[in-house]
Amino acid sequence: MRKEENTGSVPRIVVLGGGESGTGAAVLAKVKGFDVFLSDKGTIAEKHVETLTKWGIPFEQGRHTESLILSADEVIKSPGIPSDAPMVKKIAEAGIGIISEIEFAGRYDTARKICVTGSNGKTTTTSLIYHLLQQAGLDVGLGGNIGKSYAYQVATERHDIYVLEISSFQLDDTYDFKADIAVITNITPDHLDRYGHDLENYVKAKFRITRNMNSEDCFIFCSDDEITVSHLNKIVIKAKMLPFTQKHEVEEGAFLDGDKMRVRYGESECEMFINELALGGRHNVYNSMAAAIAGKVMDIDNEVIRRGLSSFQPVEHRLEKVLSVGGVLYINDSKATNVDAAWYALECQTRPVVWIVGGTDKGNDYSVLLDLAKEKVKAMICMGLDNRKFHESFEGIVPEIHDVTSAEEAVKMAHDIAESGDVVLLSPCCASFDLFRNYEDRGKKFKEAVRKL
Repeated sequence: MRKEENTGSVPRIVVLGGGESGTGAAVLAKVKGFDVFLSDKGTIAEKHVETLTKWGIPFEQGRHTESLILSADEVIKSPGIPSDAPMVKKIAEAGIGIISEIEFAGRYDTARKICVTGSNGKTTTTSLIYHLLQQAGLDVGLGGNIGKSYAYQVATERHDIYVLEISSFQLDDTYDFKADIAVITNITPDHLDRYGHDLENYVKAKFRITRNMNSEDCFIFCSDDEITVSHLNKIVIKAKMLPFTQKHEVEEGAFLDGDKMRVRYGESECEMFINELALGGRHNVYNSMAAAIAGKVMDIDNEVIRRGLSSFQPVEHRLEKVLSVGGVLYINDSKATNVDAAWYALECQTRPVVWIVGGTDKGNDYSVLLDLAKEKVKAMICMGLDNRKFHESFEGIVPEIHDVTSAEEAVKMAHDIAESGDVVLLSPCCASFDLFRNYEDRGKKFKEAVRKL
């Protein structure tokens, strides 16, 4: 695309990456009057090409033209692009500021922001909070790492509140962005390949969600999570601390009392029986606790919180029950891209499991899964290009291990192995990029294969 002439009077914004995040950021930059250009080294999806064209935003795909990029006053980098990418290094060396879509959109948004991060459970928790606020009749938007781009919504809509799921990659390039309510669901080793294989770097990225918070804000966290708790005294957090736990009573926050969940905030308390929650499993009790605390902070009525937590529909690709075929239940947990997520998926199964795993390993340690696998898994199907690590870790633990290279092949083999009363669980432990475009693509292909049985 042709570069627009920069007269020098209009600041120039260059957006790297033409996905949901980058396209939304480009639209916001256009709306705010910047000279904007978008560059994507890969192919831009047709829907995003249509959006860029509609808004008259010049762009390129399949290359990065240095002269068009290094003329920027500021660069908005999409979260999927690592900081050590050659073009990103050149931008940094040129002294050009690099920020995220979240940082950019936050400059133009005065809405109250509830921001959720964590290694696992952040999509479910974000969706739960959004559902509670909708049930309360509040004007709320959903964005970040889920739904429509946050920047695009700031450009084209207006909400009183945003609930944002924010990944560590999105937090990396934030500086002045501020959450009014911040949630860290948990922190377990993940994406270490992006953080120099150093857990401390990853933890610091997660805790950036608390940056700029003040004493009027609230920080919601799991006090049962060792990594989170061990870093609380290393991070300056001025916000009010509201823990959730399944191990002991807390003065403010959420805790278990027998078969009830209790949530306390200020002088108010809400209680609910665990068996009334829409989502089962210990991990979803944590997610429901975090959402309920956020609901109390937002002054939502107890009855609305109870109704919302009992009526919520599970998130696609997260322990999603697909179909029962011949007495065998097929569950799509494609979003379980790390060990901890797969641990939760296995932990809540009460029937024998045929477990479908595999993909791009991110430096995983599978040892924490061995006891659960020995107890619950009757067969493992490895769906990846390189399955050696699974074989090395689980041979002698799981009675049979097989290798496949497609979702259709995995489902067919699982169908042959499983008996009535079993569960076929896709909970891969790994990223999807060896065989699929992303975890959604993997989950959809799994569901398509199940429906063809």
